[in-house]
Amino acid sequence: MRRKSYSPHHHSLTRFDRCFFTGAERFTYIGTGELGGKAHGLARMRGILESKLKDSFEPAISIGIPTLTVITTEFFDLFMKQNDLFEIAYSEARDDSLAHAFQRADLPVRLAGDLRALVEQVHAPLAVRSSSMLEDAMFEPFASVYATKMVPNNQPDADTRFRKLGEAVKFVYASTFFKVARNYMRATHHATIDEKMAIVIQEVVGSRFGDRFYPHISGVLRSYNFYPTGHGTPGEGVAELALGLGRTIVDDGVSWSFSPAFPGADPPFKSMGDRLKHTQTSFWAVNMGRPAVYDPIKETEYLAAYDLGDAEYDGTLRFIASTYLPADDRITSGIEERGPRIIDFASILKDRILPLNELLKTLKSACEDTLGAMVEIEFALTLGRDSCDPARFGFLQVRPMVVSQAEVDLSGAELSGERVLLASETVLGNGALDTIRDVVFVHPDRFDTMKTRQIAAEIEPFNRRLVEAKKPYLLIGFGRWGTTDPPAGIPVDFGQISGAKVIVEAALPNLNIIMSQGSHFFHNVTSFKIFYFSIPHGSDYRIDWEWLMKQRAVSETHFVKHVELDAPLLAKVDGRSGRGVIMHE
Repeated sequence: MRRKSYSPHHHSLTRFDRCFFTGAERFTYIGTGELGGKAHGLARMRGILESKLKDSFEPAISIGIPTLTVITTEFFDLFMKQNDLFEIAYSEARDDSLAHAFQRADLPVRLAGDLRALVEQVHAPLAVRSSSMLEDAMFEPFASVYATKMVPNNQPDADTRFRKLGEAVKFVYASTFFKVARNYMRATHHATIDEKMAIVIQEVVGSRFGDRFYPHISGVLRSYNFYPTGHGTPGEGVAELALGLGRTIVDDGVSWSFSPAFPGADPPFKSMGDRLKHTQTSFWAVNMGRPAVYDPIKETEYLAAYDLGDAEYDGTLRFIASTYLPADDRITSGIEERGPRIIDFASILKDRILPLNELLKTLKSACEDTLGAMVEIEFALTLGRDSCDPARFGFLQVRPMVVSQAEVDLSGAELSGERVLLASETVLGNGALDTIRDVVFVHPDRFDTMKTRQIAAEIEPFNRRLVEAKKPYLLIGFGRWGTTDPPAGIPVDFGQISGAKVIVEAALPNLNIIMSQGSHFFHNVTSFKIFYFSIPHGSDYRIDWEWLMKQRAVSETHFVKHVELDAPLLAKVDGRSGRGVIMHE
C-alpha cells in the first residue's frame, strides 16, 4: 500500500523562522521531510477553525490551534543515521536500554540550532508530541502507542531549557521502537522499519498556579456514542470533560460524560453514593517546581497528580465543580457551600454561562465535513480568572473514528439459552463474527486485584503467539482492561492484547467499573472493530464458566488459561440496542 504523503508544502505552511510566539505564523515546520499523521490532521483543520468557528464564539471563547512547530521526518532519518542507532532500534532491547542509547546520541546540528533559538525566547511549558507516519490512519490509529512528553521549560538559563527539550525529543524518537510499538506493529502487520517519526513541539494550554500549570478543562469529543443514555442517540455523539491535563481522560479513563444534545442530563448513576464514588478526585498538571527525580526516559518526569483541594486553593473549581450537601442529600452548582466537591461542569453545561456545548456541536460538524468521516477530537480550555469568560479553546488533535454500519437484529430472547457462553446489554461494536476458536481468559477463582500487573504480564505471551499464528481470539477478564489504576482492572497496553477480536470485562462485587469512551485504549478498540462486552455485577447474564472449563486446554499459567474449541464461536452485536451475545456449538 502506498504511504500517504503528509508534506508541509501541501498545506502551504511556513518554515520555522526561530520566532515561536512572536512570529507572524503560529504553525511552522523545521526540515524538508513530512509532517506525520497528527500534524497533518491539525494542518487540515487550521483554515476551517479560522474561517468557520473563530468569529462565531468570540469574545466569549477564542478558538485556535496552540502555537506549534513540527520537526519533520527528515531529522528522524538524520538522527538515526548519524548516531548509528538502527541496530539497537530493530533489536528486542528493553525499553530502558533503548531509551538510554537514544539519550546518549546527538541531535543533528541544524535541528539543535533551531531548538536552541526556540527555548531562548520561550519560558512556558511545551508538549513534545509524536506525529508518526502511521498515526491517525483510519483503521490503524496508533493512539497512545508513541510518547508525549511535557517539559516545564521554566529554568532560568537557556542551556538547561535546551537540554531538557532535547531529552524530550530523543525520548519521543526512542518510543518509535518501544515494546508497545513493536507489539502494535505485529498486530497491524506493518514492519517497524517502515515507520518514520515527526515531532510536534507545542505550547501547553493552561495557566500557572504556583508550581502547577494546567488547563481548567480538558476534553474529548466523539461523533458516535457507543453507550447512549436517557434521550441521547448514538449519532448525537458524546463528550468527556475533566479538570487538568487530558491524561486524566485518555490514559486514566476518568471524566464527566454527556451527550451534546442533552448537556444538562446527568450520567445514569444508581445513587448519590455512586455519583460521589465516580467523580474525579485528582488531576494532572505540569510540575513547575523541582521534579521528584531526574529521569529523562520517563514520560511523566515533569508531571504530577494533585487532589481537588489543590485545585480549590488555585481557584480553578469555581466554574466546574458542584457541592454535595449531606444534610439535604442534594447537589448544588458551585463551591459556595461546604461539602464534598463533584466535578460535573454544571455551571457551564446546565447554567450555560459559557457556550462550550454549542461550540462542541459546531466543531463536530466542521471536522466531520473536512475529514469525511466520524471523528474524535481532543481539546483543552482555560477560563477567565474572575469570570468564566473570556475563555481560550485549544484544538489539540482530530482523528477519524470507525463505526460499523452493518445491520444486526438481536432480540432479548437470543441472550439466553443452552448455547450461550455469555451475553450483555452493554456492548461496544456492531456486526457478527464466526471465526474465533481460541479463548484466553483470566481464571475466575484466582483473580486478585493486587496481582493485576502480573496478570497483564502473563497475558502478553498468549497474545504474541496467537498474533504470530494469525488466530483471532476471545479475551475474558475482570475489571477495566487498559486501566492505569491496577486495582480497578488489568493494566495492559493495547499491544499486549492486540490479537483479541472480542474482549469481555466482567465485574466483581467490589469492582463495578464505568467504561470510559474517552481513553486512547478505547479508541484503539473501536478502530480495530473489536467487540467489547461489559458484564456488570448483578447483571441478569452470566458467563458459562462450567462449559468453558471443560474445553481443551492449550496452555496455562497461574492466572491465565488458553483453550481451543472444536467449532468456532458466533459473536453477534447489535450496535443500535447495545446488546451482544456469544454462542457455542
